Amino acid sequence: MHALKANPNVLECLYTPLVETKTSLADELLRMRSIFLSRLVYQTYNGYVMSQFKKMQTDIRNQGQVKWKHVMHLIRLLLSGIVVLREGFVPVQVGRHREMLLRIKSGGMSWNEVEAWRRDLHKQLDRAFEETRLPEKPDYHRANDYLIKARRLAMSEELP
Repeated sequence: MHALKANPNVLECLYTPLVETKTSLADELLRMRSIFLSRLVYQTYNGYVMSQFKKMQTDIRNQGQVKWKHVMHLIRLLLSGIVVLREGFVPVQVGRHREMLLRIKSGGMSWNEVEAWRRDLHKQLDRAFEETRLPEKPDYHRANDYLIKARRLAMSEELP
């Protein structure tokens, strides 16, 4: 499961407030969603953002521009990772950072300003990692038990 590897997109799906309908099995998954949160968040989020920013620096040198929407999403990912590590949940809303993120998306913030914010966010992410109370690894045992239960229900055709 990608959730066990701290995939940001999958974790956001587990924490979104926009759930219109759900089965009892889905409800159970949402109640246990915190089992997927671990210190792997740091590695996954940080690694992806760092690799993408390196590519963007190459794009700036070679083409003189970047895709600002992608830059905005990377900054949002850093903001999210900090909250996950500090508070133990995945924020879906960007709250007080909304205006600055929209400025980035529209190209209204210079690359140097974005880089300065990114560096500061990386420092905050490092600090959050050092101080986090999240476990080293996700709860593989509970996730496996849930998966076996879901498969058994599917095989017996008891799923709604």
